[in-house]
Amino acid sequence: MKFSNSWLREWVNPQLTAQELADQITMAGLEVDGVEKVAGEFSGVVVGEILACEQHPDADKLRVCKVAGHPDGEMQVVCGAPNARAGIKIPFALVGAVLPGDFKIKKAKLRGVESFGMLCAQTELELGEDSDGIWELPDNAPTGEALREYLQLDDETIDVDLTPNRSDCLGIAGIAREVGVLNRCPVQGPEIAPVTAKIDDSLPVSLHAGDACPRYVGRVIRNIDINAQPPLWMQERLRRSGLRSIDPVVDVTNYVLLELGQPMHAFDLQKLSGGIKVRLAEQGEELTLLDGQEVKLQAGTLLIADEQKLLAMAGIMGGRDSAVTKDTRDIFLESAFFNPLAIAGKARSYGLHTDSSHRFERGVDYRLQEKAVERATQLLLEIVGGEPGPVHLRELSELMPAERHITLRRARVEQGLGVALADDEIVDILTRLGLEKIDQSAEGWTFLIPSFRFDIAIEADLLEELARVYGYNRIPSESFTAALDIVPLPEREIAREVLEQTLLARGYNEAITFSFIDRESAALFDPQAEPVALQNPISAELAVMRTSLVPGLCKALQYNLNRQQSRVRLFESGLRFVPGGDDVTELRQEPMLAGLVYGSRFAENWTGGKDAVDFYDIKADVEALLAQYVAGEGAEGEFRFVAGQHPALHPGQCAKILRGDAEVGVVGALHPQLQKKLDLPKSAFVFELSLEALGQARLPAFRPLSKFPEVRRDLALLIDADVPAASLVETAVETAGETLTDLKIFDVYQGKGIDFNRKSVAMGLTFQHSSRTLNDDEIDAAVDAVVRLLEQKYNASLR
Repeated sequence: MKFSNSWLREWVNPQLTAQELADQITMAGLEVDGVEKVAGEFSGVVVGEILACEQHPDADKLRVCKVAGHPDGEMQVVCGAPNARAGIKIPFALVGAVLPGDFKIKKAKLRGVESFGMLCAQTELELGEDSDGIWELPDNAPTGEALREYLQLDDETIDVDLTPNRSDCLGIAGIAREVGVLNRCPVQGPEIAPVTAKIDDSLPVSLHAGDACPRYVGRVIRNIDINAQPPLWMQERLRRSGLRSIDPVVDVTNYVLLELGQPMHAFDLQKLSGGIKVRLAEQGEELTLLDGQEVKLQAGTLLIADEQKLLAMAGIMGGRDSAVTKDTRDIFLESAFFNPLAIAGKARSYGLHTDSSHRFERGVDYRLQEKAVERATQLLLEIVGGEPGPVHLRELSELMPAERHITLRRARVEQGLGVALADDEIVDILTRLGLEKIDQSAEGWTFLIPSFRFDIAIEADLLEELARVYGYNRIPSESFTAALDIVPLPEREIAREVLEQTLLARGYNEAITFSFIDRESAALFDPQAEPVALQNPISAELAVMRTSLVPGLCKALQYNLNRQQSRVRLFESGLRFVPGGDDVTELRQEPMLAGLVYGSRFAENWTGGKDAVDFYDIKADVEALLAQYVAGEGAEGEFRFVAGQHPALHPGQCAKILRGDAEVGVVGALHPQLQKKLDLPKSAFVFELSLEALGQARLPAFRPLSKFPEVRRDLALLIDADVPAASLVETAVETAGETLTDLKIFDVYQGKGIDFNRKSVAMGLTFQHSSRTLNDDEIDAAVDAVVRLLEQKYNASLR
């Protein structure tokens, strides 16, 4: 919120500079974004009056004006502004004046006519955005007075970035209350006395959505002069708060918004039919807003309507068909309390954000409406005149927010703040903040919370208020000490950090992607699952909860490829969200670890090849992860890779990862159709593991190294082409006996000299005994047993 320092000083005036004031309220929790001058640096500019205006003899777009305001009398000024004319008051920069940007005004001659000064537009003085002509000042502006003094431009705009819980400070009244408490200064706002009704006119009000709007105040004012000029002081305060002047009625409602924090609206009374109805919209109803935007309303949107038509989106923006125009003579002022939950998110759902919605969705004082109407009436009568009717209040008391009573214990103050405060100081701080002490006992006090403080609900909130006002910088800092128990980590548990470090060591980079993806990606990667949809998504690209981590990694791959990163290795650990049934509460959150590789096998260097990664590269990375769980026995000792199917993976390059009979993950290449849709020039390979399904690791056990020699025998076997090599290994390990210490497949061949339905698999078997040297007979017997079983089981034959 922006506000004028001089405006605030009319309410409360501590002996502080603007910067000191900004620092003080920042330390109290109201962070100040900036303090700026309300006008550019200039001098030598006075209020001038054009006495005469004639066409330049040699230029169609220039005029020769006689201007009063110079100490030496009338001056001749050549001006190109289209609105230059006799009888208006304007900013007059004298010869020798210095304008913003160190622009000095000198005597000049324009097309042969001398000019002694310059008539200024708002932009030339950095006092606004109007650059279409010279700035027309009010008729009662004193000719010859320095413009800085007349407009009180030695002022600053303070921009406060309020947190959502401090809606009470979205008005000068709230800021002044805070400053008064912090400095123990009296706060004196304008006197707002009830305006006596001169007519009996009023409109009936019916509240059909009491939960959303339990309180509505309105007043009829007839015979106003809409063409009256808003006073300059009001226009300036609005400008310094970031709002432009529109017309007297709109300016007054905006002024009350900034002053008291209560949004208001004014309808053209002649455009209303019957009474006011506050109700919820029906799906598909249409309303044209003040900015000309036509919206189709969603069911549940709170509306202001009359007997025949829609008037406004409650708490957001008024409608164009009932707006005040230059022909308006009678108005209906409204001021209401809307439940924050009824307004929250509604403006954003229509792509809107207004000053009203900003306040209503955070909470507006539910007892402020009558005061705001009286204040607006008071200002309107001063500016546009008129005949006011009585204030009409419609309230559903049973649906209004209940009074809040909170007890603060003495012992809790020192315990929570770390500093002891005197009883008188505690009560003084809280009562100056607007709380009312209604009870006191030996243990503490009970306070009635004011209607404008929506953020105070529990005892801890009172402690926060004490800390803010007392001063965070006055509370002593102490090192935290506590008896912390060291929680043992079971040796069988593999920490996620261990797996992440393994991947980092193998050249991967960690990625962190959104837990939400678009519905199309969810269908591409996991068409069999129906993801959980968000009720209020940030965008269509983040509409459903992911059932796999792979879509996020693929999107990160695309992002890197678009930035000339041709070799990508990414991993991510996080949750996937698997629906457990029709009830959303059955959603299962499963921790997963996923990875992706793309591009060349090795980073570019003068010795490395340019081979692309393949299935076996990522399989080796997965085996390195699984090795953490089998305590040095090798991943093949307990985990198995078997051919599998997955809708997002290549049917011929996909493997399920099993631990026993339980599936713990999947690894493979992206499906060619999916690769094409993602516009990937090369194949990408991915894996995904369930950290829960991986289970616990096998505990390592010591086994002494053998001092006796090992013996290796190599076998080359012809088998059917469709027999998995893993089956050969599994059978050989089971048959060779305890002396087999290692078995490796070192060659696979298909081609010339071998039946095309067969393949040659070469494996090396290593034997070693822990207590003696093995003889040839023992080794030959073990090898023969392996060969016989492979012949029987797989129709294998030695080459």
